[in-house]
Amino acid sequence: MKTSFISFFMFFSLISNAQNIPLYVGTYTDETSEGIYCYDFNTETGEINNQKLAAKVTNPSFLSYSTNREFLYVVSEVADFENTNSGFVSAFSVTENGLLQFINSVSSNGAHPCHIQLNNENAVISNYTGGTISIHKIEKNGAIKPANQIINHNTPNKKSHAHSTKFLNNELFVADLGRDFLAHYVKSGNEYLLNENYLMGEKSGPRHFEISKNGYFIYVINELNSTITVLKKGTDKYIKIQNISTLNEGFEGESFCADIHLSSNENYLYGSNRGENSIVVFKRDALNGTIQKMQTISVNGDWPRNFTIAPNGKFLLVANQKSKNISVYKVDLNTGNLTFLYSKNTPTPVCLLF
Repeated sequence: MKTSFISFFMFFSLISNAQNIPLYVGTYTDETSEGIYCYDFNTETGEINNQKLAAKVTNPSFLSYSTNREFLYVVSEVADFENTNSGFVSAFSVTENGLLQFINSVSSNGAHPCHIQLNNENAVISNYTGGTISIHKIEKNGAIKPANQIINHNTPNKKSHAHSTKFLNNELFVADLGRDFLAHYVKSGNEYLLNENYLMGEKSGPRHFEISKNGYFIYVINELNSTITVLKKGTDKYIKIQNISTLNEGFEGESFCADIHLSSNENYLYGSNRGENSIVVFKRDALNGTIQKMQTISVNGDWPRNFTIAPNGKFLLVANQKSKNISVYKVDLNTGNLTFLYSKNTPTPVCLLF
């Protein structure tokens, strides 16, 4: 009987461990936070457990994996790296226990980097205060090299706030919150050259965006006027086809959009509102690309910055910066709607990475 119990317990433990995947949390370091934290996330129950400090880093406000997931890259949102008006980016190797082993750091070539995106060979960093985009090669051992190209969006008359980037094959898109456009670059040789700037509207503040898998549609969330702009690919450029509010009808307070994500099947689109403190859910028409608002739900916290969807699509997690908690929601795979499950207190979360 005792042997049977031990065997059952071991089997249950193996199943439970198989359901757990690492969740990395980037933070603003303060009196409660020391850097990047790692948790076990149960993909069947949605439980977050086993907090550990993965690496001590200053203001690791955005995290990104290498394509093989062996390395993790982190921007530090500061402006004093090596006595220059710049932030920095650090490379880490991912160990079996989830901790991060430091490889190297280099300048981000601009103050307050807030986003990093990778493809097979490059890392691209968005410097918010600096208004620059810094492009770096990645070595086979995971080390990040000094920038091989720096794109400066600042002009004598207007200050840039580069906020996020995405690769699409040999193209690079950049959301510039300061200059109100989505920039479109095309690779030529070893550099990215400007192809087009798509204006989102004066004082709109494009912050983050999603690109459909076929590249036909782009969804830009605008921080300053709380809207999503939908772009559709034409014969030689993208065309704006929709602009829709992210806020509840009748909401009168101040609110600023933050993050945006498509569901894995691309049937639903999600956005976060800081101020209204909500997640908005849209149904997406796969044929014409337009979206229709379906649900607005409280984040059960204050100032939802980044959020993420679990790899199996069953859960959505929100990093609430000011209330220092992660809210976990069950996703209805048939409707896209969210149901709040619980909240987990955690040090000043601003970025979540599966």
